[in-house]
Amino acid sequence: MRCGVIARKMGMSRIFDEKGRHIPVTVLRMEDVEVVSTKSMEKDGYIAVQLGFGIKKAKHTSKPMRGHFSKSKIEPKQKIVEFKVTEDSLLKIGDKLSVNHYVAGQKVDIIGRSKGKGFSGAMKRHNFGGMQASHGVSISHRSHGSTGNSQDPGRTWKGKKMAGQYGNVRITTQNLTVRKLIENDNLILVEGSVPGSRNGIVMVRDAIKHKCPENAPFPAGLFSKEKIVADDVNNDKKSDETVADEFSQKNGDNVEN
Repeated sequence: MRCGVIARKMGMSRIFDEKGRHIPVTVLRMEDVEVVSTKSMEKDGYIAVQLGFGIKKAKHTSKPMRGHFSKSKIEPKQKIVEFKVTEDSLLKIGDKLSVNHYVAGQKVDIIGRSKGKGFSGAMKRHNFGGMQASHGVSISHRSHGSTGNSQDPGRTWKGKKMAGQYGNVRITTQNLTVRKLIENDNLILVEGSVPGSRNGIVMVRDAIKHKCPENAPFPAGLFSKEKIVADDVNNDKKSDETVADEFSQKNGDNVEN
């Protein structure tokens, strides 16, 4: 069993297949997903991989968490999630995961927190039918009706479906299809809707109701060190070119003046 990844929900778009049919997709972006720690059966009693997502300033990180990151020699992360794995799927601390962890056509489960919609009535929250809209009901048309019991037990049961906060709960959407992977931008395009609001953080894992494809990388799809070095060099070149352009524009303006 492989570990999952952490991604940010960027929004929705669409792509076209070979027959010209459009497919609605949700765009997910991986941001510096790195292995922060690992759990072993001997020391912790279970086997898991702890992943970190994004970058967080050290001054905004608590002192215990700064010590946790410094022990692994990793920059502070915005979010940390543990994924239980099998022993043969353990990764090394510092490994960076790529979008190539998945393959096009693979089924995945995505976990997120749904949008909070505030305090809502029973009809909207639980799809109740409401009271009769006929003579004699007065102003209780959208009421949920009686909630109590008789003298025994003489109270309302816990978990009774009533009005309350709607949304803002953990939701798992199963069997979504990975349609396209854009490695240069660290994007995963998933067919269908993903729980949560835009810019929300979600967890993506192999679908438990479908077999993992044989061509999926095992134990994980990682960034190659050569690619990381090449990206750093390209970023340095871009920054140098930007500085040169600004310098030339500034000098050009001075000459014209």
